Amino acid sequence: MCPSPLPSLRTPPIAFAHRGGRAHGADNALDTFALALDMGATGLETDVWLSQDGHPMLDHDGVAWHRGVRRAFSSLQRERIGDDIPTLADMYQTCGTDFELSVDLKDPTAADAVISAARAAGAEDRLWLCHGDWDLLVDLRGRTSARIVDSTRVRRMKEGPERRAAAMADAGIDAVNLPAKDWTGGLAALFHRFERLCFGWDVQHTRLTAALRDMGLDGLYGDHVDRLLAGLDSSKTPSGSAPADDLCETQPA
Repeated sequence: MCPSPLPSLRTPPIAFAHRGGRAHGADNALDTFALALDMGATGLETDVWLSQDGHPMLDHDGVAWHRGVRRAFSSLQRERIGDDIPTLADMYQTCGTDFELSVDLKDPTAADAVISAARAAGAEDRLWLCHGDWDLLVDLRGRTSARIVDSTRVRRMKEGPERRAAAMADAGIDAVNLPAKDWTGGLAALFHRFERLCFGWDVQHTRLTAALRDMGLDGLYGDHVDRLLAGLDSSKTPSGSAPADDLCETQPA
């Protein structure tokens, strides 16, 4: 038998549409972001790079073809990058602000521009800034009211998860973001004991979503908005409804 679902700190968990919900449209595109929200996503996830003239650009790789050469956004003015790559301001103008926004700071120098854009839109309190560099996270904590997220893996926690959770609490880091396969109910309970939120990424199937929900996770990232929402709906995926090897493994596949 599967154990009873564990409590989360955020109910319902945030359904983050990864890169806007890339199963339903182009990565990090305004139409894809808007569609994800129309489908019921409660959060959007995107990657950010800074253009040469200071615009936070929403793109996974941060490079564009210019005169036949692939160049980093940091070497190009916004107008040279192309209209198909939106800015964060474009996203807010198109989608509004009634959602949680998780930003992967691919370019750490974009942090201030991201914070400024969210602040100008009145959405700083619904912004989640994600990175794996501890010093950057601590520095960001002192500069913004946005939530700060430690994006890492269990194997990188050389000091162990309990000490990491304690350090996060001391530093004011709000959440830890791990790949889905790293999570267990016990690990989520440990971080919750320190009142840190638990996020999981690469959540691509309904049953995995339901399993992580029952472990008590507070936010999940997936490409398929429909699968996320189905898995988070406890009335449709009650605990124990799926085969034991899908829902009760210590580390879900």
